Amino acid sequence: MDRAFARTTAALRAIRPVDGLLAAVTAVAVLAGTARLGGRLDAAGALPLALWLGLLLLTRRRWPLAVLLLSVQAVVVFRTSGLTDVGWVWPVSVAYATLAADDRPGRPGLPWAAGVGVAELAFAAGWEVPTAGTGPREALASLGAEALWLALLLAAATAHRNRLRWRAELGERLLREARARDLEAGRRIAEARLEIARELHDVVGHTLTVVGLQLRVAAESLDDSPAEARAALATAQEVRTAAVRDLRALVHVLRAPGESPAPAEPAAGVPELAALVERMRAPGLAVALETSGDPAALPAPVSLAVHRVVQEALTNTVRHSGASRAEVTVRSEGGRVEVTVVDDGRPAPAPPVPPNPADPPDPSAAPGHGLRGMAERVHALGGELTAGARADRDGWLVRAVLPVPGFRA
Repeated sequence: MDRAFARTTAALRAIRPVDGLLAAVTAVAVLAGTARLGGRLDAAGALPLALWLGLLLLTRRRWPLAVLLLSVQAVVVFRTSGLTDVGWVWPVSVAYATLAADDRPGRPGLPWAAGVGVAELAFAAGWEVPTAGTGPREALASLGAEALWLALLLAAATAHRNRLRWRAELGERLLREARARDLEAGRRIAEARLEIARELHDVVGHTLTVVGLQLRVAAESLDDSPAEARAALATAQEVRTAAVRDLRALVHVLRAPGESPAPAEPAAGVPELAALVERMRAPGLAVALETSGDPAALPAPVSLAVHRVVQEALTNTVRHSGASRAEVTVRSEGGRVEVTVVDDGRPAPAPPVPPNPADPPDPSAAPGHGLRGMAERVHALGGELTAGARADRDGWLVRAVLPVPGFRA
């Protein structure tokens, strides 16, 4: 009993205002159509049929096939019992249209509606002529109009169903596109965060190396040359200030990935190599810089990559090689930029540069995040990077070649 009550409550909740409106319109239409076609308006005939057909439509959404079958059965019973004398299909128009437009999976409404309609018209043809005594001409005219009305109903319901399907497919496609855009945005954010991580590594590593170098110079020359010590401390302070500015900018981007604020100053590039080399010089390390072509005309991504390669190579020289001299050469010609950094030190063995940044690192190799970061930068721009011991003499060689489409020095 509780289940029956629950089902009844669910059916009542499924009733919508439009269902009540269609029920009322159907009841009025049955009475008005009967009067218009010259039929009898008896209290025991047309009126209860109209009310019954209207009440059935209140549950048309939940049980469309049952509503149609019960409605057709009511019309057949009232017609064959002589309680009403007009209409076979048109009093049940809303029930036919509801079932034909039903688009829920596993519920083929249109074939059922067409089949019920054909069966009803066939029964009407067999009833009108031999039993009711209607003439063939009148029966053909009446049932032909009913058949035409049924065809129009089914066509309109099919068009409405197809329109609903199209809207559903359009909504699904738009949803898929929105999800694809979200995935693409997430991928780009991840790539941007990876790039920021590389920048953080470069900034922090370079800053610590230069500051440590200058502090060592200051400590060694504090007693003998206070002026040189003060200059080294001033250089360390400048590097520290620039690093703090860069770190704040990078952290701001990490906190607000959806924003793209313009940096307060342009990113470091080839024109800033002279200042970089000057900061890396120390009493025990001479650094020379040679450039050719027009480095200022390089695109920003290429210029930044060149700067980062030189920065990382010189940082590794100061940290690991014990070199006394380093040479930096930047040549821009023939649609490409070639960067070479060589020193005369004796570095410890380092892992080879991966041929592709997508290759997994070798866990057994020595740490080499700086080399891998340089390789990823260069490979991302379609270039090549080699790093290793010099074949002709002691020292370490880093060489990068980056293409610059459309550029001629």
